[in-house]
Amino acid sequence: MKIPVLFFFLLALGIVTSCKKHSSDNTEWRTYAGSKEGNRYSANEQITVDNVARLKIAWQFSSGDMDSANRSQNQCNPIMVDGILYATSPKLKLFALDAATGVKKWIFDPASQDTSKKDDPLAYYKVCRGVIYWSDDKGDNKRIFYSVGSKTYAIDAERGQPVKGFGKGGYIDLTKDLGKETKSFVSGTTPGVIYKDILIVGTRVAESEDAAPGHVRAYDVMTGKLRWIFHTIPQPGEKGYETWPDKNAWQRLGGANNWAGMSLDEKRGIVYIPTGSIGGDFYGGNRKGSNLYANSLLALDAATGKYIWHFQAVHHDLWDRDFAANPNLVTIKHDGKTIEAVAQISKHGYIFMFDRTNGKPIFPIEEKPVPQNAPPGEHVWPTQPIPTLPHPFARQHFGPEDVSDISPETHAAMLAQYKKVKYNTMFTPPSKDGDWIFPGFDGGGEWGGAAVDPESKIMYISNSEMPWAQVMIDVPKNTYDHSLNGIGHTVYNNYCISCHGPQLKGNGTSYPSLVNIGKKYTEDQVSKLIANGRNMMPSFKQIPADAKKALLAFVLKLPEKEPANRQPPKEPVTKSAASAIPYVMNGYNRFLDKDGYPGIKPPWGTLDAVDLTSGKLLWKVPLGEYPELTKKGIPITGTELYGGPLVTKGGLVFVAATKDEKIRAFDKKTGKQLWEAKLPAAGYATPATYAIDGKQYVVIACGGGKIGSKSGDSYVCFALPD
Repeated sequence: MKIPVLFFFLLALGIVTSCKKHSSDNTEWRTYAGSKEGNRYSANEQITVDNVARLKIAWQFSSGDMDSANRSQNQCNPIMVDGILYATSPKLKLFALDAATGVKKWIFDPASQDTSKKDDPLAYYKVCRGVIYWSDDKGDNKRIFYSVGSKTYAIDAERGQPVKGFGKGGYIDLTKDLGKETKSFVSGTTPGVIYKDILIVGTRVAESEDAAPGHVRAYDVMTGKLRWIFHTIPQPGEKGYETWPDKNAWQRLGGANNWAGMSLDEKRGIVYIPTGSIGGDFYGGNRKGSNLYANSLLALDAATGKYIWHFQAVHHDLWDRDFAANPNLVTIKHDGKTIEAVAQISKHGYIFMFDRTNGKPIFPIEEKPVPQNAPPGEHVWPTQPIPTLPHPFARQHFGPEDVSDISPETHAAMLAQYKKVKYNTMFTPPSKDGDWIFPGFDGGGEWGGAAVDPESKIMYISNSEMPWAQVMIDVPKNTYDHSLNGIGHTVYNNYCISCHGPQLKGNGTSYPSLVNIGKKYTEDQVSKLIANGRNMMPSFKQIPADAKKALLAFVLKLPEKEPANRQPPKEPVTKSAASAIPYVMNGYNRFLDKDGYPGIKPPWGTLDAVDLTSGKLLWKVPLGEYPELTKKGIPITGTELYGGPLVTKGGLVFVAATKDEKIRAFDKKTGKQLWEAKLPAAGYATPATYAIDGKQYVVIACGGGKIGSKSGDSYVCFALPD
């Protein structure tokens, strides 16, 4: 009798352990997006539709990174493991807090590892959207992986110090292990995933023609050694190489990078990786073909990086239609069968759904003809894939009937502006006549990602509907007038004109004016901005030193100090990849009225619910408000949105993301708003939720800093009062 008793005793212990682990998984927020499946879902249900209106601030933590002279951002989705919250600050300090009280346990400052930048007021204002937690089986070795620009650190989760045995004394350099040396911008923004003992990472790279390769890489979590690499621009002998007419494209081009995060089917050992466009967003004459594996969803063996399947959502992208968010792994019923699927949202308002194992579409996807009126040198792909279902969650057309009519004067003024841009059909090739990008460059489903309720199979998306004008201009010829400013103007046209415009006036706070920039920054500070980047501006370390000197002279209007018969730079910008293009976009131009409101009829931002089983759009409600318009009797319009939602078993969708600096809760069944709270700065991030001792918390990073919003450095946590 002793053996059966012992057996059942051990079995009982196993059940208790299993249940405890399952409970922990339900109550914590252990990864970016809440789970490796990427679903931003929590089984917590203490906060419900009946009591959510009682939520109060439980704690607030400020990192001390506020700098009134310099706009900053913080887009971090924090994680919570074993009662500890891990997150980053605007200057990318990593910290650990007691998740119930907000009391700081430790803080790691990357500037302490680089004394050359310790006192630089512009250093480390970069983007980090989350961190990764890992521990060994015994729990003796606990690490936080996170990226600061091109460095991915391994930090001891208990002490807050770099793990010296990892990589180069605690970090890996993302500019290395790419197969070739690069001076172009490479940075970690959205965290990757861990499969067993493998850290899989993507990167953000420059969007110019001289972009770095966007290859996906995997590293040993203990040592930092490279375990595998997948070439997103296939090389000789690799699948997809045959699709490139230029057989040297893999040596010349960059991009096709994963900057939006990824999702993992841990049971199958498959990682799902969305990619962006090839470097050179708006001109493709030097990259003929469909451009695999850009703008694709990749399924790779997580242990080896071996190709399993892919789907390309935009062929030969000319519109910056990156996949901007991690995919969602879901299980649905379709045609009487249970299918484990992967769903990928897109900037153009579509949801692409596939069988996880083989890439077969759940709903038909049709290749439809698109406009071909390309300028000389361009070779537009004849068709683009359009899903029949699910229904688009964003409007798909911007016509004259859609121009804003919040007042007769506004309508007349905006209609006149609208008519200056010739084309309004999606996938119209870029031209000097202009076309409307709608949903906009930051529109549709962005990096905030989608939330999916695994019980109802409903997906929730924060959706922006802002038109942007895409107008091309000729790149001025490199005449070299033999003055420092003349050479600098050429460098500016090659690298800066798309964001800051031909007159240096920029476009709003996201693309600030450079006119009189010398009154705000010194020459040394501007030089460091060019070299290191800041927030969403990439670094331009690849610009040769003499060309950079000329660029500074042009931007800052520095006096000529050298002979007028100067020769062109030693590394002439005429030979750079960027100078090989015949035309460039004249700026990222939001369609805004004189008061800064979108020039399209509302809603401008919505929270949407899509049934992934039927493919039907269930509801969409405006998200965000301009109080001054509401007071005039205009229905709630919504605002531009940056950040995603989370959904809970308690019946709620929590989302911030709005320009009006609020966080809200909605009934997940109806879309009815049930609660809102004012934040110290806009929550342009995705919230997290977790429970400790049965008490549920909701926390959001309040970083602001985008589209004219004031900056912030705090995290605000809400809970029901005791």
